[in-house]
Amino acid sequence: MRVLHIEDDASTADATKIVLGLDGIDAVNTELGEDGISLARTGEFDAILLDLKLPDMTGQEVVCALRSASVGTPVLVLSGDPSPESRIRLLRSGADDFLSKPYEGRELVARLKAITRRAGQNKAAQIRCGKLVVDIASKTARADASFVNLTGREYAMLEHFVQRKGSVVTKSGLMAQLYGGLDEPDAKIIDVFVCKLRKKISAATGGEAYIHTVWGAGYQMREPA
Repeated sequence: MRVLHIEDDASTADATKIVLGLDGIDAVNTELGEDGISLARTGEFDAILLDLKLPDMTGQEVVCALRSASVGTPVLVLSGDPSPESRIRLLRSGADDFLSKPYEGRELVARLKAITRRAGQNKAAQIRCGKLVVDIASKTARADASFVNLTGREYAMLEHFVQRKGSVVTKSGLMAQLYGGLDEPDAKIIDVFVCKLRKKISAATGGEAYIHTVWGAGYQMREPA
């Protein structure tokens, strides 16, 4: 599991990284809400840990910005304000859970696993993007009534894209999805996979383009105009 931790207190961020690391969870920290929003939009994280008090904006503003940008990554808010009013506002804004400080490390890990598990259960069995329909259960893709003939890694890449439709997906995120950190080849292989996937999608949809290059950032999947 990979977690984005938006927290401006360095000692808290370091302590949390150690606690999560003991359970095999990789945590990436950023101090600013705006930077956190940008990182979250890459779709590389399974969950977000969010502090309420940040230097540039409030935690609630971050949650609202994420949900407005269609970022569905589950958010666990960490706060020293235990009032019911605060929790209600955040949950209504789109947060998935709330944990009051100080908290016990095992509970933090348990809550993270719970919200990511619920997020996985709530994923649609089929995801549509234009003419494309990706069936998560059967690991297949079709355009109209015809199946798109994909290799295992091509399908994995397509599923990664459609689950993050509209968000920028980085090459590092695609590498992690395809290889999981094991025997990773040169990053240029991602360009090869994207090129082959584009050709197969174009052939299946009558020449439509779905995967677009975002220069300096990665790729973005969106429905044809």
